[in-house]
Amino acid sequence: MAIFHLKRLASTIKTLYPTQGKNAEGSMTHLQQTIKAVIRHGDASGYVAECIEVAVVTQGQTIDETVANLKDAVALHLEGEAPATFGLRERPTLLITLEVDPTYAQAS
Repeated sequence: MAIFHLKRLASTIKTLYPTQGKNAEGSMTHLQQTIKAVIRHGDASGYVAECIEVAVVTQGQTIDETVANLKDAVALHLEGEAPATFGLRERPTLLITLEVDPTYAQAS
């Protein structure tokens, strides 16, 4: 199981953009309930999942394995952190989009 956990990148982003999720007065803006992710075919094989709001990328050989790895990677990423730090509500859910290449009809 290959999980690429980019917690260090998130820490850097928080350092560079400390007001992320806050308005001009410094109070929190609307917190999101969902973390959006996209699953697409990997370059060599399997599938790759990447979150949009948080710095999490993972992979798997099947879609089911990729989703399970994504859940684990997001849980590890948020472990010990206040979800509001990422602009998220407590116990956010995953909203996953599957990217597929369409099959086009061939003229005979």
